Amino acid sequence: MNKRWIIMIMLLLGTVMLTACGQKYAAVPINEDVDICVICNMQVKDDAFATQLTTKDGKNLKFDDLGCMNQWKKENGTDNIGMDYVRDYNDKEWIEFNKATYVYDASLRTPMAYGIVNFKDKASAEAFVAEQGVGKIMTAKDLASHDWTQNMDKMNMDGHGHGHDEDGMKKDSEHDMGEEMSKDMHQEGESKEGSGSH
Repeated sequence: MNKRWIIMIMLLLGTVMLTACGQKYAAVPINEDVDICVICNMQVKDDAFATQLTTKDGKNLKFDDLGCMNQWKKENGTDNIGMDYVRDYNDKEWIEFNKATYVYDASLRTPMAYGIVNFKDKASAEAFVAEQGVGKIMTAKDLASHDWTQNMDKMNMDGHGHGHDEDGMKKDSEHDMGEEMSKDMHQEGESKEGSGSH
């Protein structure tokens, strides 16, 4: 009887320890007021493109684009990573990097123009590709041999490092550029008027 109790207590303690270890590397919320991408120094938005990792010594690092997290791994290695997370494009739920399914196409607009979108399962990724009409479905393993080229034509124009359109993935970059040029011309005109030159 005593042996049974000892075994049960040991099993219970083991479970508690395993749970505690898992929580140590749990994803943490995004705070747009203070969270800055470790690689590009842009604000990390509380959106579907935010990623994060926690090192084995407990340091949490956040990124505004999966490509930035990949760059950090390239520079620092992966041996000290406790866990890394991406977010599901549809509901922003955190998913372990290795368990997510990815869609890549150079035409997809992401904060730093890497063109990769994350999904919790393959069915969601397939539905996205069908809706967008473009995209290659990839696994975390596939991403290891991905070339990680940025599509500078899709780099965001709003000055915040985020080109995601809340109303849909596709966005007219010519329209964005036109608005930006119009703003610049308007500001230039005000500046000239203010200085008294015509």
